[in-house]
Amino acid sequence: MGRILAIDWGERRIGVALSDESRTIAAPHTVIHRGASLDKDLARIADMVIQEEVDLVVLGMPVRLDGTMGPEADGVAEVAGKLGDRIEVPVETWDERFSTVAAERTLIGGDVSRKRRKNLVDQVAAALFLQSYMDWDIRRKKPSGSVGEE
Repeated sequence: MGRILAIDWGERRIGVALSDESRTIAAPHTVIHRGASLDKDLARIADMVIQEEVDLVVLGMPVRLDGTMGPEADGVAEVAGKLGDRIEVPVETWDERFSTVAAERTLIGGDVSRKRRKNLVDQVAAALFLQSYMDWDIRRKKPSGSVGEE
């Protein structure tokens, strides 16, 4: 089983997180500063998929608080389609609501300076929603009647 790469797509920065090979722990990986070309940004991600031996990409979907999709979500859906055309692994989307807020709070709680937080928040947000995705995936695959199940 390969690793999962999570992407927190933003207007100026793309936060990237990776799972471990067992898909149980998510970790912040890097931030890509958006360039003038979407193709170049997608090429950098495609290269990362190969280098990191990724077999699934999870792209954060900016769902509104009421659960609806807005124009930002349409943009991310378009990115997901274009990325999916460029790489040979599946691309899924995952609700990223509150991930940036939680990342900010985590970094503030860790006494990370404002300047350093700016460079870390997107990759930490990606790690938070990746962890949520992996936890859900483990629960989904758990056979019924397993120990600890009610």
